[in-house]
Amino acid sequence: MLALRLGRGTHPLVLFRRLLVVAASAGVGFLLLCTLGWAMGHPAGSPIRLVWCLIPLAAAVQLAVAVARAEPRTRARSGLSAVGLGPARLTVLAATSTAISCTLGSSVALLLFLHLRGDLTGMPFDGEAAELLAAGRPLPLGAVFTLLGATPVVAVVATALVLRRRGYVEAKAAGAVRVAPRVRAGAGAGDGASPVAVSVSVPDTPDADGVSPAADGSVAVLTSTSTSSTSPVPASTSAPVSAPAPMTVPPLVAAPYPATAPSGLPWGVALTAVGLAVETYASRDGGGSAMPLPGQFDGSPAAVLAGWSLTAVGLALAGPGVMYLCGWLLQVMRPGALRLLAGRILMAESRSIGRPLGVLCAVLSGTFAAASLYGPADERPFGPLTALGATLVIGCTAATVLIATLEARQARASVTENLRLAGTPASLLRTTVMVRTAAVVAVFTPLTWAVATLAAIPLSR
Repeated sequence: MLALRLGRGTHPLVLFRRLLVVAASAGVGFLLLCTLGWAMGHPAGSPIRLVWCLIPLAAAVQLAVAVARAEPRTRARSGLSAVGLGPARLTVLAATSTAISCTLGSSVALLLFLHLRGDLTGMPFDGEAAELLAAGRPLPLGAVFTLLGATPVVAVVATALVLRRRGYVEAKAAGAVRVAPRVRAGAGAGDGASPVAVSVSVPDTPDADGVSPAADGSVAVLTSTSTSSTSPVPASTSAPVSAPAPMTVPPLVAAPYPATAPSGLPWGVALTAVGLAVETYASRDGGGSAMPLPGQFDGSPAAVLAGWSLTAVGLALAGPGVMYLCGWLLQVMRPGALRLLAGRILMAESRSIGRPLGVLCAVLSGTFAAASLYGPADERPFGPLTALGATLVIGCTAATVLIATLEARQARASVTENLRLAGTPASLLRTTVMVRTAAVVAVFTPLTWAVATLAAIPLSR
């Protein structure tokens, strides 16, 4: 109920992002139901068609997680924990919103499937795909609800895991506070004073007064809370203090933002090279494949798909490192304020935007490689379901990149405001955005084209 009430007062842009999740879930659900309808009339090769639906499903789940991460109300704020809205409760609310959006999309997919199958009449285009969807046979309800529930269940689990991890990281960055009793020298039982020792996790650097923290990264601060007036301890007091040491916790130091380059670039390059090598080696076999691809891909073995998968994973891992490299290249050769600011922002956002960009690069390279194998005289062009799956994958990955960019912009809103208060011209900030965009496009476009060309060469023999 709380998730529904919060949804009623949400910003229109947030509602539009949720509608994207609904549309993606509806597309994936309709694709799965069409696969089921085809399987009832053509059992041969039906499991392979269902396996190919996993790619649009993964793209839709990635979009749902990105939308949940970008929602402002999923971030912890001061005072919310006091009313029971801590990181765990916010994660539950985000997962509930994701479940509602995905379930609504699956319901739309079911209605559209029944309409095209001819089970629902009285509307335009009813029964247009009756032969394709096996209209004369009863639907297995268990299979229908299992396929429709796949997207909501997977999206909710992925959202909960990602947001729970982010809440843990934010809690580590916020530090830890522990309270332990300490007996103050000279304090009697009737003075009403109850001093406490607070151990706060701080960085291992001296403060403004030159006081360095302890070796374990904590500083003990002695305070006093009382219900009546108290007097300070005389300086001449020589009574020993017999009190237990304050409770401390290990230091929780936040990760740099970011101080070092992402570590996935070497692994991503290696996986991409291995994937291309596997695809080249596997394409030499001219026999039939257990996992036929659309178009002219029937003669390619299933190992080609494994090579594509390794290449896609490699590009996703290398994306943050490539984006970090873009920011570094902008700052070489004595940069000015414009290039320095653009490069630093790219380096800072490499982890949040680089991975979706790598996934988009992998999707586009795979799409170009597949499209290059279709000739004008191809007897099996793209069908409607193939076009729907490709549209879902490309649209979801592109929307994920845009949402990740918006999330990064919201994260640096305070920095942008401070720059404006410091007198930075608005034209400089706008030019910085154009420079960053041009740098990313100039690096990722040749990379996508190169991977697509290398992936298509073995299959075109």
